[in-house]
Amino acid sequence: MFKQSDRVRQVQDPVIPIVANLARDNEGTISLGQGVVHYRPPREVFDAISGHASDPLLDRYGPVLGQATLLEKLQDKLARENGIETKRAGCSVVCTAGANMGFFNAILAITNPGDEVILLTPFYFNHEMAITLAGCKTIAVSTDDQLQPDLNAIRHAITSRTRAIVTVSPNNPTGVTYDESVLREINQLCAEKGLFHVSDEAYEYFVYDDATHFSPGSIEGAGQHTISIYSLSKSYALAGWRFGYMVVPDQLLDGYCKIQDTDLICPPQVCQVAASAALDVGRAWCLEQIAGLPQVRDVALDCLTDLGDRCRVAMPRGAFYLFLNLRTDRTDMDLVEQLIVRYRVAVLPGSAFGAEGCTLRVSYGALDRESVTEGVGRLRDGLTKLL
Repeated sequence: MFKQSDRVRQVQDPVIPIVANLARDNEGTISLGQGVVHYRPPREVFDAISGHASDPLLDRYGPVLGQATLLEKLQDKLARENGIETKRAGCSVVCTAGANMGFFNAILAITNPGDEVILLTPFYFNHEMAITLAGCKTIAVSTDDQLQPDLNAIRHAITSRTRAIVTVSPNNPTGVTYDESVLREINQLCAEKGLFHVSDEAYEYFVYDDATHFSPGSIEGAGQHTISIYSLSKSYALAGWRFGYMVVPDQLLDGYCKIQDTDLICPPQVCQVAASAALDVGRAWCLEQIAGLPQVRDVALDCLTDLGDRCRVAMPRGAFYLFLNLRTDRTDMDLVEQLIVRYRVAVLPGSAFGAEGCTLRVSYGALDRESVTEGVGRLRDGLTKLL
């Protein structure tokens, strides 16, 4: 008699805790699974928290969208780094408890049950989970062989029920970055079709080689149909603090306030103190922390070349992921389990990200170069035997 909702039953089980539990049960496993960074937040964050510890305002509810002084800092950052002039573009900044909450609230604000949202595969699994929880349908559109958006495929996927197209660049789970021209075309397509363009930019600072980051919300006239989502979890190592922010078209603001007042009331005050201090430290600090990641990526790629044509990897120029496409009849979850139990290395199955065939996501951001080298070496050795 007492059952959970059909809506919840339709949501995939969170893969990261499943793999993490299996890794914990096999002592000595090196995790190349969860997407976290190897460094800690800037010292100024802890100094700010200590300095505000006795502030009685931290114990009270705050404004539903965030403290005014923090919102001003975010507006300045968006204008300076992303080219998004919020007031001129007819949009507003909203603080959230992490980018995942921002995405879920955005879906609630723009869809009705039964509507469709286009995700590009492989997609970020929490996006698909949020869409299902909202009573909507994910329309998965395949990317090309370099994991780049296929504009024709996206056009053909649009129906009368489509409400939004989601892009993630730099991408989780693939590590690829989307060219500015492609993002402009997708944004223009949304404008033509009356759709929202939801742009997840959590990895905006994590770009390498000749890649650059582009924010579609900076396009002239895009403010009315573009929702841009950001996070301090990766750049400033504040994953556990749960702080994100987003740019929302002003016509959605009243509805968004209703949603946020319901599921959060207000962004946590103490986390806003931490975020404000991190923003004061600035982008240069983040870039210094991640300066060595391209070399770590190259070491990992070089190691995997030993697998030959059994393993294909599209060149990642952003985030800190490798997405492996493997030539085998095995399932990816079977490989994940065998790699942990027999070779003590943990990665994530690509099927959790909507990918077909046998694929794996490898994260190289959480560990030092030596540990990543050891972990990828175990991965290579395991795949050599298992494939």
